[in-house]
Amino acid sequence: MARNTLTPADPYDRAIARFWVKFADDKGPSIWMVFRTTGEEQEKFKKESLEVLKTTEEHAGTLGKKKFFGGDNIGIVDIAFGGIAHWVGVIEDVVGVKLFEAQVFPRLHAWIENFKQVPAIKESFPDRDKLVVLYKQMRENLLASS
Repeated sequence: MARNTLTPADPYDRAIARFWVKFADDKGPSIWMVFRTTGEEQEKFKKESLEVLKTTEEHAGTLGKKKFFGGDNIGIVDIAFGGIAHWVGVIEDVVGVKLFEAQVFPRLHAWIENFKQVPAIKESFPDRDKLVVLYKQMRENLLASS
């Protein structure tokens, strides 16, 4: 019987997956802070975000060898990093800051393309153009209240 789960069957692989989920949870907010800040503070978070992307690109499991972080099927680590696939581009457009470049992060870029093609993922992403409009307004309100 085929095992259909988001976590790996092997205990070691499961521990590695938990590490990457925790990494995404701990480090992912730096990308959102690029959206929420300006000036020197934004530069600090941009640098942190690029380090997160670089670390992920260099060390994340089978990335580059397989379609997804854990292999040929989507798993918990893919879900944890799912925000990179859609939201980073929206944040870049709204803020006018470039974080993700395909040639700098080719393995992450390939992963994003694979991730976006999963039917359940593709169907659940909100319309990008509407998000840009919404996030521009959110950013204006956020910065006006600071």
